[in-house]
Amino acid sequence: MDSTDAAVGHPNVKGLVYIAAFAPDQGESGPAILGKYPGSRLSPALTVRPFPGGQDAYVNPADFRQVFAADVPAGKARLMAAGQRPVALAALAEPSSTPAWKSLPSWFLVAGADRAIPPAAEQAMALRAGSHTEMIRGASHAILVSHPDVTARVIEAAARATT
Repeated sequence: MDSTDAAVGHPNVKGLVYIAAFAPDQGESGPAILGKYPGSRLSPALTVRPFPGGQDAYVNPADFRQVFAADVPAGKARLMAAGQRPVALAALAEPSSTPAWKSLPSWFLVAGADRAIPPAAEQAMALRAGSHTEMIRGASHAILVSHPDVTARVIEAAARATT
C-alpha cells in the first residue's frame, strides 16, 4: 500500500516519518481507516476517471483548498490543485502488509485540521506505532506546504536520531 510496507527488510531504512499520512497496520487500508474515524471530506471530493486496468482519482479542483489545503494561500492552493497527480483507487484500497513501524522508530506530524485524514485517525495511528508525535492544531493535510519549517524540523529530528 505505501512506504510503510516498502521499508520492511531494507537495512538502509533506519526510521519512518509520517507527515499527515496513513500508517496502516497489517490488513488495513486507507478507506478502512477513514471508516473508523469520522470527519474526512475526501471521498465526496474525489473525481474518478477510468484508465486501462483501473480507475484514477484526484481531488476536484473546486474542492481542493477546502478539503486538502485550507491553510494554504488561495493562489498557491489553485496551483497545487492544477498540478496534483491522480492516484489509482486500487492503491488506496489495497490492504497493508507487515508495517515497518513495528520494527523501526517513527515520527509523526499530525495535521490538527486535516479534512482528508481526520486528526483523530492520525493520532491513533501515531500512538499505535509508538511514534514521536507533534501536532499543529490549525494545519490542513497540506501541512508540509503550510508549515515547511515544522515539517523540516521533524524530518531532521528523525535523521539525527537514526544516524
